[in-house]
Amino acid sequence: MQAQRAFSTLSRRAAAAQPAMIKAAPSTAPYIFSKTAKAADAPPTPLPAKLLKGVGLMTHLRETLPTSTTKQILDNYVNPESPTSLTPGSVVSVTYEGGSFAGVLISLRRKGVDTSFTLRNVIQRTGVEMRFTVGSPMIKDIRVISRAGGNGPRDGKRTRRAKLFYLRDQPSKMTAISAAVRKAT
Repeated sequence: MQAQRAFSTLSRRAAAAQPAMIKAAPSTAPYIFSKTAKAADAPPTPLPAKLLKGVGLMTHLRETLPTSTTKQILDNYVNPESPTSLTPGSVVSVTYEGGSFAGVLISLRRKGVDTSFTLRNVIQRTGVEMRFTVGSPMIKDIRVISRAGGNGPRDGKRTRRAKLFYLRDQPSKMTAISAAVRKAT
């Protein structure tokens, strides 16, 4: 008997007094600034009939999950059919809550709401890469400094690869690109 109680945090009487089921929360919650006021929960929005059958789930998620800023970024920069679409090799500046970062776009991972891209730059002779998720609320602005394969005077040459990870091993190319980034920003 002593060995059983050594591992138990409750006495037998306290364990028997505990209810077996947990009660559901009431439909109203107390208002945090007043003990007498009650705040009613908002009713859930009804789902479309097609969605209840399982038709068009991904389309529904694509339309309802992202915020307006995220939708704008997805439509303008990530959509491959858009004329302003980002291409690997472009020089991009991202402003986020912690500051800003400019670099060469070395990879673009298109996964709907979970789309992300990686920028690389050389800062004080050290290669720095940052990965940004498009749906993150931390991103405030994305600006294309020079577009790879564009027709403008500041635009660079189109790359023949989708992922430019080989730039990690070629510091001479990265220093030239980072000098162009410093001039533009």
